[in-house]
This record gives sequence, C-alpha cells and structure tokens, in this order.
Amino acid sequence: MKKILLAVVYTALTMGANPALANDAETMTPLVSGDMKKLAIHGTPKATSSAAFDLEDGAGKATLADYADKYVLVNFWATWCAPCRKEMPHLAELQADFGGDDFEVLTIATGRNSPEGITRFFEETGITNLPRHQDPKQALASQMGIFGLPITVLIDPEGREIARLRGDADWASDSAKSIIQALIDGRADG
Repeated sequence: MKKILLAVVYTALTMGANPALANDAETMTPLVSGDMKKLAIHGTPKATSSAAFDLEDGAGKATLADYADKYVLVNFWATWCAPCRKEMPHLAELQADFGGDDFEVLTIATGRNSPEGITRFFEETGITNLPRHQDPKQALASQMGIFGLPITVLIDPEGREIARLRGDADWASDSAKSIIQALIDGRADG
C-alpha cells in the first residue's frame, strides 16, 4: 500500500505540479508582520468567482479570469468607506512598485458607488494608477464572500485565492512589499 501511495505522490509531483505556486503559503507566512498579521493565508488555495464586474468608464465587463497568469491583489472598497480612503494610497504605492506582468492591484468599488463619486474619491486621495472598476450589484462580492469593507484578496496566477485580509492595512509596508516580492521571485524561479 505504501508503494502505491508513493507512486501516486511521485506521479503528481512529476506531472506538472509547480512547486513555486504550491508553496505560496510557505513563502508568505515568515514575512508577515505589522498590519500584515491580519492577512489570513490559506494552506490550500481556494476557488474564486466567475461573476463579471464593470470595467471603469463603461469599457465593458471582465472577470477575475481575465487577470490570470499573474498575482492579483483585489481590493473591494466603497466611496463611503473611511478605512478605504486611508488604505487606497498604500495600494497605489504597491501598484507603482510592483505592477506589471507578474503582479497587479485591482480595485473594485462594491455596491452603490457612482462613477463620478469614484472619480472624485480617486482625485481627493491622489490616486492615478489604479482602476476604477465597479461591482454595482455585488455579484462578484457576494460570490467571493465579501461582507464588510475593505476586504483585500490575493489571487495566484492560476486564479485561486491564496490569502485574504479583512479591514484596512498598510499595503506599502515593508512586510506587504516583502510578501509581494517573494511571490514574484518565486514565480520567476518556478
């Protein structure tokens, strides 16, 4: 029986399992400090939603699957949310430092948020490098179990949720940046 189990494990490991992606939890856990202690890191990645959300400026619809092949930090927020106002500049800094082919910050205003209100919010907080996407009917938010704001979800390149943080956090902190850098570096090594 042990030989069969070992054969199954060996086959699974040799048939395309990507150790860089499989070890995201192990990569992130030692780097957690400060506000990132609120980051709930999943030992096993979780499925995400296929619900569509509205792209900024009426540019159509998208799903999280459209952002596959990179790590994505999805921030669910609202214009009326004071912690969101505090957190948004940190997210913009994270995007400025790491945004590109391997990582992206995706901001999605959830619920009733007018496009004008979102634009005003971004102007007041000095945000110029984050998207103003919307989930007006909360289809994506409800399927993702988003109750309360802000909530930030970290998604791996395979489109699976690997961590979640409830409430605001300093995403420009050394801990947050170390976590993102380690994930990107692990991907490059994989």
